[in-house]
Amino acid sequence: MVSKRRLSKSDDKENLVEDASKAKKQPLSKKTKKSHVHNEIEENDSVFVELLKTSGIILKTGASQNQLAVDQIVFQKKLFQMLRKHPSYPKIIEEFISGLESYIEDQDCFRNCLLSCERLQDEEASMGTPYSKSLIKLLLGIDLLQPAVIKILFEKLPEFLFENENSDGLNMPRLIISQLKWLDKIVDGKDLTSKFMQLISIAPVPMQHDFITSLPEILGDSQHAEVGKELSDLLMTSTPLTVPILDVLSSLQLDPKLLSKVRQLVMGKLSAVRLEDLPVIIKFILHALTTTDAVEVISELREKLDLQHCILPSQLQASQSKLKSKGKISSSNQEKSNLDSVILLFDVIKSAVRYEKTISEAWIKAIENTASGSDHKTLDVAMLLVIYSTNTQTKKSIERVLRNKVRSGCIQEQLLQSTFYILSSVLKDICPSILLLAQTLLHSLDQSVISFGSLLYKYTFKFFDTYCQQEVVGALVSHICSGNDAEVDTALDVLLELVVLNLSAMRLNAVFVKGILDYLDKLSPQQIRKLFYILSTLAFSKKHAASSHIEDDMHLVIRKQLSSTIFKYKLIGIIGAVTMVSIMAVDSSGSSSFTQGRTDLNNEQCTQVTSLLQLVHSCSEQSPQACALYYDEFANLIQGGKLAPKAQEWVGQTVFNNFQDAFVVDLDVIPEGDYPFPVKALYGLEEYNSRDGIAINLLPLLFSQDFAEDGGRMTSQESDQKLVSPLCLASCFRLLRLCVEKQHNGSLEEIDGLLDCPIFLTDLEPGERMQSMSVKEQSFVCSLIFLTLNWFREIVNAFCQQTSPEMKGKVLTRLKHIMELQKILEEYLAVIPNYVPPLANFDLETLDVTPPTSTAASAKISQTGKKGGRKRKADDSKLSSPDTLSKEGSSEGDPTPSDRSQMEKGFTGKEEKISVSLQNYHAFFRELDIEVFSILHCGLVTKSTLDTEMHTEAREVVQLGPPELLFLLEDLSQKLENMLTPSAARRVPFFKSKGSRNVGFSHLRQRSAQDIAHCIIQLLTPMCNHLENIHNYFQCLVAENHGVVDGSGTKVREYHIMSSCYQRLLQIFHGLFAWSGFLHPENHNLLSSALEVLASRLELGEQQPLEEMLSQSFHYLQNFHSSIPTFQCALYLIRLLMIISEKSTAAPQKREKIASLARQFLCRVWRGGEKEKSNICNDQLRSLLCIYLGHTDSVLKAIEEIAGIGVPELINSPKDASSSTFPTLTRHTFVIFFHVMMAELEKTVKSIQAGTAADSQQVHEEKLLHWNMAVRDFSILINLIKVFDSRPVLHVCLKYGRQFVETFLKQCMPLLDFSFRKHREDVLSLLETLQLDTRLLHHLCGHSKIHQDMRLTKHVPLLKKTLELLVCRVKAMLILNNCREAFWLGNLKNRDLQGEEIMSQNSQESTADESEDDTSSQVSKSKEKEDGEEDDESDGEKEQDSDEGDDNSD
Repeated sequence: MVSKRRLSKSDDKENLVEDASKAKKQPLSKKTKKSHVHNEIEENDSVFVELLKTSGIILKTGASQNQLAVDQIVFQKKLFQMLRKHPSYPKIIEEFISGLESYIEDQDCFRNCLLSCERLQDEEASMGTPYSKSLIKLLLGIDLLQPAVIKILFEKLPEFLFENENSDGLNMPRLIISQLKWLDKIVDGKDLTSKFMQLISIAPVPMQHDFITSLPEILGDSQHAEVGKELSDLLMTSTPLTVPILDVLSSLQLDPKLLSKVRQLVMGKLSAVRLEDLPVIIKFILHALTTTDAVEVISELREKLDLQHCILPSQLQASQSKLKSKGKISSSNQEKSNLDSVILLFDVIKSAVRYEKTISEAWIKAIENTASGSDHKTLDVAMLLVIYSTNTQTKKSIERVLRNKVRSGCIQEQLLQSTFYILSSVLKDICPSILLLAQTLLHSLDQSVISFGSLLYKYTFKFFDTYCQQEVVGALVSHICSGNDAEVDTALDVLLELVVLNLSAMRLNAVFVKGILDYLDKLSPQQIRKLFYILSTLAFSKKHAASSHIEDDMHLVIRKQLSSTIFKYKLIGIIGAVTMVSIMAVDSSGSSSFTQGRTDLNNEQCTQVTSLLQLVHSCSEQSPQACALYYDEFANLIQGGKLAPKAQEWVGQTVFNNFQDAFVVDLDVIPEGDYPFPVKALYGLEEYNSRDGIAINLLPLLFSQDFAEDGGRMTSQESDQKLVSPLCLASCFRLLRLCVEKQHNGSLEEIDGLLDCPIFLTDLEPGERMQSMSVKEQSFVCSLIFLTLNWFREIVNAFCQQTSPEMKGKVLTRLKHIMELQKILEEYLAVIPNYVPPLANFDLETLDVTPPTSTAASAKISQTGKKGGRKRKADDSKLSSPDTLSKEGSSEGDPTPSDRSQMEKGFTGKEEKISVSLQNYHAFFRELDIEVFSILHCGLVTKSTLDTEMHTEAREVVQLGPPELLFLLEDLSQKLENMLTPSAARRVPFFKSKGSRNVGFSHLRQRSAQDIAHCIIQLLTPMCNHLENIHNYFQCLVAENHGVVDGSGTKVREYHIMSSCYQRLLQIFHGLFAWSGFLHPENHNLLSSALEVLASRLELGEQQPLEEMLSQSFHYLQNFHSSIPTFQCALYLIRLLMIISEKSTAAPQKREKIASLARQFLCRVWRGGEKEKSNICNDQLRSLLCIYLGHTDSVLKAIEEIAGIGVPELINSPKDASSSTFPTLTRHTFVIFFHVMMAELEKTVKSIQAGTAADSQQVHEEKLLHWNMAVRDFSILINLIKVFDSRPVLHVCLKYGRQFVETFLKQCMPLLDFSFRKHREDVLSLLETLQLDTRLLHHLCGHSKIHQDMRLTKHVPLLKKTLELLVCRVKAMLILNNCREAFWLGNLKNRDLQGEEIMSQNSQESTADESEDDTSSQVSKSKEKEDGEEDDESDGEKEQDSDEGDDNSD
């Protein structure tokens, strides 16, 4: 009691100090002191006290609570009845209120009245509500007293507005306002609202905040509108109250217009608000959305809301303050506050998108409508992820939007990284959904989408906690074990990045990665290398306790695989061991973060490395394939420059000795033995007169392997020697020359004798001797040639970069030797069925590769003479004319050296058997390195022939001839396609091995696409030189012979080789510029470099802007059109120009040039083009025609020109002739032209927007004119089926005819509805023309049923339904325009294409009228044909057409 009294005095003192001018508070203080002396029942004879006591409330003085003796409802009822029945009513109410006023003048009494009453523990009271209301609250529940009590409270409240909290912690203004909350009934709501708003206007800001937020709990629904208007006005004048006002407005039922007005006001202030206020503001904006304006509001919101500027500066400021004074806590508190605000903000957004489908869809639409990549923000990416996690119904939409944005380059890596960096605390909560999205994106066929999915994994690991990191690694391991090639590659690449990014975190999850070792048999060699590299990095990068078990497991797995009797696992063990050595003996000069601080190998480490290598060598030496793979793997390791000098020196010395002992012999010692052929030293580049000459001992080694083994017993001398297989020759030499290169800084003088030295072979020319050989001897010679070819390929790989002119000349000579040997090999392979060459690539992907035996088999039974020549020519066209460019690849459709030899044989007139394509044996040739193509820089090279005294005896000019150029270009184009063509475009058929695509490219696949693109860009200058030379060659040829090539064999052979070179160069250019990697910002400099090379061919100067370089490059390439020798080259040139045009902002002007060029090619007579009937040629023609119609200004005019001029010329020409205007249009290619024109016509009319009545008269006339042209074109095309009635043509007509009529219904009929009155004649003419066309379609339906052609009849039901709809729609249009008399309905007879009546109908039905007046009623009559028709099927032969395969695209 004493403490309370003391606190009360201090309170009074504070009040006096705070506002001395309020004199009326002094008597209150005196009275307070007096009343606080006693703590007892209030004894007073006032009406107020007596009535309360009678009703059941006992007033207490001091700090004690008032006591409630009865139930609250009973009290209110008693008091109401006593007041209502009192004799002095209504005066008694005034006396009661006056007593209340007097009583609450004492502050303690007033406080007691505001606090809940103490309930007496009696049985009656316990059955009521579990809590007690205050006296004031009870009085407010009585209607008679409520207005007066409210008036007293509002008069009393200002006394406490500027006071601090009482000593007992009570805030009097809040306590008073709480009495008004949740009243059962408000007697005068308008008055209460008025008083409340007045109170808010005079209260201090903290109290205003509390009062405003209390409004929804005080006011009734009827007052919401008025309060909303008052608050919106207050919002305009008081910015500090924005948050409470918006919070309240979100809880009130307000007019949408008012909410929209407030929302616009708030949106204008959004960029200036504090971060902690954003959650409430965003909540209000989302609450005020309607379906109609949702997209607009969300679009504006995402533009104004820039979280990066709200959060990032505070984070930077916090980090800077931490650096300045680590002891201060204010910065961390501020950072935590910002973090909490962001989390709260996204909680608000999550709630909105979870429960409001409109908001989530609008947000997705707003992001989708943002076209420019620079307009996208971190909020966009975060929202897509948040909506993906909260709303399961929108997952597909989110995935679609993300794919499109990633493909278009709008959402790039930098934006994603910023999103994770700024909003990691928000995104961490939705980690499972992010991983699910990443998993879905990795299943895509688009490489850019797959890369984006991998980035999601990467940044989830980088920015999230340990649990999320574990989930990421687990998900990546699942991808690796899935068996999907693209997923495995991507997941391994991500794991590799994570190892570099955070090695310590990855060590914690190493046990998951180690589990992949159980699935090694499902991985490709390159994938196995990556996996072992990851595990070796985790095990050997630093001596760490956690990595010791990984190191032990690695050794165990590798030893187990090396000792396996299953050859496949032995190869895996070799790959793993060499990869592990690359980490154990890593070069300390490398800049990798996990190798820093390491020096050259100490003795112990060197011993470990050498012992492991010796183990690999001992386990593989009994198997030539395993040994060769070991050499190749180690060569790749050394080529990467990752081996420590000490280990490299040991390996170099070892392999040098091994190679010399195994394969090199003295030239003057001719091997003697029981060989089936005489041994000769062939293909030497120098005349050795001394005894120190060397040779490669190839034939004896191959004989000892093939023949001696079959003999069953080796000689004693042979048994003492090691087993040496010629299979290892090329691999061992590759390792040797790389070791020498590394040790001598690129110089190969130590082994340059191997470039010159001959090989111990036998005469390889087939001649007549080939027929007398046994199959085994023929196979032996073939193997000899394969091994020699692979030796020469490795020689070229080794010495291609030597700068000496003599060396260059010798390399070019080796290239000529390769060309000669390939011709010889083709002749042998053509007569040896089921021959399997020796392996040249020894990784796992080649284990199951076998050459196609059908080629040799067919060659054996092939016929000669004229029939054989025709077959050859057909094959030539098929092989030399690739399919569409996206699918053109090394595996099919490319002219090969063997194809060129076919050409030669075909044109010499000799009767030859069908040649074999060496392209089918691609896996059995050694891979050419990318550095080999530096030979393309060569022009004329002089080679010196030296005598024994090293004097120059003679000089001969050796140059890169057309066959050698074609050989290099073919290989380069295959490499480019393998690396730069998207995997989806070169997807391997289901039944082929997943690794077959990469067979023969194992060295190439270890380099990045960026690296390959850079190498090809470096070759652009010499390739441009060759392109210009070939262009000049054909220009001269045309000038000399007026476009007719000389018929001599040499000329024809040269013509075809030069044509193939032309095609390959254009193909390489196209593949390079079509590379999707140029879209990534980090590769923009590569694109600029490539364009600069092309632009500089026209004009030398300083660095030009990108747009100018694109224009110059386009002009440069366009200049080659006059010398294009083949249709396929023309298509490549057009596609190349399209790629350049797509990268330019001035695309419209270039579109016209492309269309003009395409038309020139279509109007040109191509060499032998009219006789080419392969599907590949048809596909090329279809592609070029689509390009022409897709780029021309007026598709309708172009179709009318072809169908109205070109086709009539064809009809009037002889059988084998072509159209004079369009020579590519023949009877054979008509179906291609017809199909493309119908498809483009339908596509064009779809793009004509359906007009509206609100459009201007000019717009209506333009649209009507377009439709008139379209219907005229449709009519011309449809009527062509009377002449060209082959099955593919009819199929196209049925398919696209229905689609045209459907589009006419949807987009032209609404235009006719409101154009009929002003353009009556035009509309009727349009419909009459269409009526004749639909009648012909009806006849076509009858024709299809007569011939019982299932492929045609499947279109009939839908077509008839569409024609019926057209009848009804035309009738509705005429009725709408009060022209019903123009429509009448009749019966239409079923007829065939020639107009003859189908006689299967009953004679009664055949007498039905088919009136055909020339009035507008014909419009409808042709469409009612469906109403009266009866189509009975009659027996008829199915039509066979040689061109039916040309319609495969449907």
